[in-house]
Amino acid sequence: MKVLKFGGTSVGSSKNINNVINILENYGKEDSIACVVSAVGGITDKLLLAGKQAQNKDRSFVETFNFIKEKHFSIIKELNPENNDSILEYAEERHNSLKNLLEGIFLINELSPKTSDKLVSYGERLSSFIIAGTMKNRGLSADRKNSQELVITNSNYTKAEVDYKITNKNIKDYFSSTPQNITILPGFVASSKAGEQTTLGRGGSDFTAAIIAAALNVKQLEIWTDVSGMFTTNPKLVKQAYPISKISYQEAMELSHFGAKVLYPPTVQPVLSLGIPIHIKNTLEPDAVGTVISNEDIKSSSPVKGISNINNIALLTLEGSGMVGIPGFSKRLFETLSQEKINVIMITQASSEHSICLGIEDKESENAKDAIDATFENEIALGKIEPIVIEKGLSIIALVGDSMKNHQGISGKMFSTLGRNNINIRAIAQGASEKNITAVIDEKDVKKALNTLHEQFFESKTKQLNVFITGVGNVGERLVEQIKQQKKYLKENLKINLRVAGISNSRTMIFDESGLNLKDWKTQLANGEKASLQGFLENAKALNLRNSIFVDVTANADVANLYPQYLKESIAIVACNKIACSSDYTNYKELKRLSLAYNAPYLFETNVGAGLPVIDTLSNLIASGDKVNSIQAVLSGSLNFVFNNFDDSTKFYDVVKQAGTEGYTEPDPRIDLSGVDVARKILILARESGVEMNLEDIENTSFLSEAGLKSDTVDDFYQTLIEDEAHYQSLYASAKANNCQLKYVAKFDNGKASVSLQEIPEGHPFYNLEGSDNIVMFYTERYPKQPMIIKGAGAGADVTASGLFADIIRLGND
Repeated sequence: MKVLKFGGTSVGSSKNINNVINILENYGKEDSIACVVSAVGGITDKLLLAGKQAQNKDRSFVETFNFIKEKHFSIIKELNPENNDSILEYAEERHNSLKNLLEGIFLINELSPKTSDKLVSYGERLSSFIIAGTMKNRGLSADRKNSQELVITNSNYTKAEVDYKITNKNIKDYFSSTPQNITILPGFVASSKAGEQTTLGRGGSDFTAAIIAAALNVKQLEIWTDVSGMFTTNPKLVKQAYPISKISYQEAMELSHFGAKVLYPPTVQPVLSLGIPIHIKNTLEPDAVGTVISNEDIKSSSPVKGISNINNIALLTLEGSGMVGIPGFSKRLFETLSQEKINVIMITQASSEHSICLGIEDKESENAKDAIDATFENEIALGKIEPIVIEKGLSIIALVGDSMKNHQGISGKMFSTLGRNNINIRAIAQGASEKNITAVIDEKDVKKALNTLHEQFFESKTKQLNVFITGVGNVGERLVEQIKQQKKYLKENLKINLRVAGISNSRTMIFDESGLNLKDWKTQLANGEKASLQGFLENAKALNLRNSIFVDVTANADVANLYPQYLKESIAIVACNKIACSSDYTNYKELKRLSLAYNAPYLFETNVGAGLPVIDTLSNLIASGDKVNSIQAVLSGSLNFVFNNFDDSTKFYDVVKQAGTEGYTEPDPRIDLSGVDVARKILILARESGVEMNLEDIENTSFLSEAGLKSDTVDDFYQTLIEDEAHYQSLYASAKANNCQLKYVAKFDNGKASVSLQEIPEGHPFYNLEGSDNIVMFYTERYPKQPMIIKGAGAGADVTASGLFADIIRLGND
């Protein structure tokens, strides 16, 4: 004998019912079958809705009833195009009875638990009759047996308790004498000893199947549903989730208790003591392995077997100094909830006995508060305890695994992983058996929490990074292309799954929580929604993706002003925008503080030297205990390009124009040529060396003409370059006469900094600096005479993009 159960989705359509019949036909060739079925998918909810509508004197219950009837009749006709009279006759009779019941509820304006059980029983009774009738029409040896004649309970309506002595005898007697090969039984429904209709509670069809399996002591109970077993976590929220092939009874019950809907926890009870395995299978993929739940000693590479969650949770807190050392508070609290039939999902109590926190269903929270406040009315009036505090909009997440107790650091990994992603934990509970670790979090964080924890405990150390890029001009475009080119390499070699979740330019912006398709990102962006800096931030917050990184590829002060808001959401920042790091010192320090406080790295390597590891090298020197004495540097690839290409056979205007065309200067070349950009860079290096300094403290000796310095627009500035050609030629002539090269040099020495155009003599390390290269010389206590030198390309879209890319990868390796 085999016992199978098919859930609501499995019998939710004629197509799915045909799959069920095919499975039963194949199984029936080798053994006799007891098949328990749920109501057609969604029908139980519709029955309850119709009952509520009728109770509330809402005539729309008729529309809901019509939907229920049409759904069943449509399935009957699709399954049985011919020879369907007997099935249709039964269905018509049952639906007439259902309508009379709803009319009665409407007239008396009451829906008691007893009546509710009668109402919801129609779903399973109809589905079982339709399936059995269809199988008989197709010549199969099948019949229907009403479970209400077998499963006997008490009169605790809506969640009746089974009388196993009578029930087991009924089941054994029936199946020892039944002639047909396949028996179809409605799940969920039962009868009281007085003959009244009862139900077994939520998930009761699983329970019915387990009761029959235990009574017949079969080798295995099969639960057929719409997924291929119990998954490592919710596959609808975590794409990387996968089925667990083997799991223990205890693990299955823990996962089910904390929200895994594949299995109803009481299902395990009848088969547990007999050691009957439960096999979870997929009706839509019958050849899939599924999940076997048993007592077998299961070896696993991970101590965590699964991650589960329950939404719509409210946290109740009872606290007060009057509770400390006084026995009986907990007893009174739980008795009160028991009397109100309120199920407690999670409990945690401070060791000081000052407070008790309870997790219950959100919908029961107000009733619970009223009842508890009434119970402790006297203590509240005397100020011994506070009125119950309710926090809503919460969820419970739980790590489950039998082997967790043998592994150190599981809870540490769990909480540090959540903390890194700005997921606040409201309450924690861990049983002494250490089979689960439970935390209460905001419901809005559930998807991110499950993905983050699944990545930590189940994936092969692949870290997903979600990048939001603002500014896709010259440098930003190169960055996106580099990410597209290296995406596969990063995943295979560095175990980094890098996704671009958002892109914005000054006009439009686009988002995709699964990662944008970078093959046609320009087309997508052209058709995106209207861009706004605040809107981009709000979308990044709303997506709430783990390991989020905001990449600023602009020179915009308004973008830089939003950095604190990103950091407070634990969104890391990678920026080539120098404005934030060179702003007022208090703002610079605040960004550093926020980065630490919210565990959100703020990386700005490209602020100095584009793709050169200048800041990283300096940070390592400082971290290792070295001290910077002085810095000498050529930090503007733009100015180096200009002066390397300018001579007495060229015009200064033409060289500056060329630098702009090739991407070496900002769109406004005054930013580069005024020396402000270089001043910002030496300021950043001074600050990273540990010196408090502001931009106005840096001496900036400009080489521009007076007219150039006073120009109001970019066009005006370019005109001054033409008009003042003689001024710039005189600078070149002086350097040539002294056998020197013109270099724009930044210096930091003894707490003071300056930037200026200098004539560099032959033999100096700066003399032969070519193209747009940068060079930085660090004189430190460890490098007092021969400096540490960093040299290389310091400007250009590709190298700047690669510097940003390197910072992103650095975050992936943290």
